[in-house]
Amino acid sequence: MCPASLRTRRRIKKRPQLTTVEMKVRIDCEGCERRIRKAVHHLKGVTGVEVIPKQNKVAVTGYIDDPSKVMRRVARKTGKKVEPWPYVPYDVVAHPYAPGAYDKKAPPGYVRNVVADPAAAPLARASSTEVKYTSAFSDENPNAACTIM
Repeated sequence: MCPASLRTRRRIKKRPQLTTVEMKVRIDCEGCERRIRKAVHHLKGVTGVEVIPKQNKVAVTGYIDDPSKVMRRVARKTGKKVEPWPYVPYDVVAHPYAPGAYDKKAPPGYVRNVVADPAAAPLARASSTEVKYTSAFSDENPNAACTIM
């Protein structure tokens, strides 16, 4: 076979998009942090690893095609329980103090991601009519109750 025919038979693989995989991992000490960094740093496509011990958060940035592969690697190498990052910033959720959205274990400024999970907290995703009725009797607008009555 000539080299030209070999070139035409090879398939060009698309490179995965630059993504960030966020995980929740219990980090007790600097040794745990170092083990997590070493476990993930050598994976193919990883460009950066950010470990935030106070929040028990690990963010892996790179050209990763399968986020579950990164999570399995961390779980296998460290022996710790790994789960996807379950929190979103406080501003994203319409009713952050509704049951199911508010979590005492969440880092400051974060609440549970109830927008992605429809079964988690139906009160956190209130409809526009529910919001209208609850805001009608708020302390910020004392005259609204007079218009209804």
